[in-house]
Amino acid sequence: MKQDMSSATEENRRVLSGMRPTGKLHLGHYHGVLKNWVGMQGQYECFYFVADWHALTTHYESPDTLGRYVWEMVIDWLAAGVDPEHATLFVQSRVPEHAELHLLLSMVTPLGWLERVPSFKDQQQRIRDRDLSTYGFLGYPLLQAADILMYRAAHVPVGEDQVPHVELTREIARRFNFHFGRDANFEKDAEQSLERMGKQAAGTFRRLKQALGETGDRSVHDRALELIQDQQSLSTDQKQQLMGYLEGRGKAILPEPEALLTEAARLPGLDGQKMSKSYDNIIAMRDDPGRVEQVVRVMPTDPARVRLSDPGEPDKCPVWPLHRIYSDDETRQWVQTGCRSAAFGCLECKKPLIRSLLREQEEIMQRAGPYERNGNLVREVVEQGIANARKAAQETLEVVRDAVGTRYL
Repeated sequence: MKQDMSSATEENRRVLSGMRPTGKLHLGHYHGVLKNWVGMQGQYECFYFVADWHALTTHYESPDTLGRYVWEMVIDWLAAGVDPEHATLFVQSRVPEHAELHLLLSMVTPLGWLERVPSFKDQQQRIRDRDLSTYGFLGYPLLQAADILMYRAAHVPVGEDQVPHVELTREIARRFNFHFGRDANFEKDAEQSLERMGKQAAGTFRRLKQALGETGDRSVHDRALELIQDQQSLSTDQKQQLMGYLEGRGKAILPEPEALLTEAARLPGLDGQKMSKSYDNIIAMRDDPGRVEQVVRVMPTDPARVRLSDPGEPDKCPVWPLHRIYSDDETRQWVQTGCRSAAFGCLECKKPLIRSLLREQEEIMQRAGPYERNGNLVREVVEQGIANARKAAQETLEVVRDAVGTRYL
């Protein structure tokens, strides 16, 4: 996805992502999310949080399990290779600034925006065993926007189905900036920032601003943004101010994030459907090896292979997608050829897959070992992450409070 420099500056490499603690993480989480998290650690400034308040929006009737799920999930993150030396790991509810920003955003967010979120009605219809007619559930996307905007994140790693949530966050930031980003001195302050650029650069900016207003040409817009970014004499705050001046809006108090589309392996469950706890078809990230072997051995296969001598079709077999993720090229070719020629039975086909799964499980368990044996290590990681997150959150709220006028005490 093309980056829009007005919302994600080149110098902003911050990423924000989170997970709800609703039970054991499984291999679908590992391949679909956590591997991407690990890969981003060396490229971005990563903030990863336990979304425990979000969990309460749908699981408020079982708070007794929440604490256990929180710590188990953090161990799973660490076992996946998330490195607290390169990422900030924290618990949402221990950064109360999220609640304040959520409240302030609610003052300007139209109710209709929340009611139109695709997942709102969909989940109300799909999840029948809980009462979801609560503000917490309706306001879930607004709290999610507060989570992202709190850290002024440039990037939010998501799959395609989550892009609408990021777009809503952008709209909320835009509306907040429109209401609170322009004070009586905005244009005067912007002109003073222009003077810091020097006469020639300021003149170029003014010509580009005028041309943008006359033509709306996107290339003119991008040239002006590049000019702003190239000014070493300007602070980040002044650059954001000039971006708002260029586009006829206020200062970007809360920069608009970009959806960062990530490649995610869609790991099937033991029955061929999407791996999900609700389908009871998962392999946990730290599962018992004996259970892993047993459940894979009895996985359904191509229904056309009734007898050992019947040829099969791997593309119709629930086991084949797992081979595509876990097996090397040579093994996949062996499966394709042998299945179609009935050279071996389904159990024989599963044996190399079982070996690969157990090998991966062993690596995950080894990384988890120190944290399982010493819970204080996990708490130290989280406590340090909370301290780092609160520092960043407080910096944002200082700016927000100034903008909304609640700094009079």
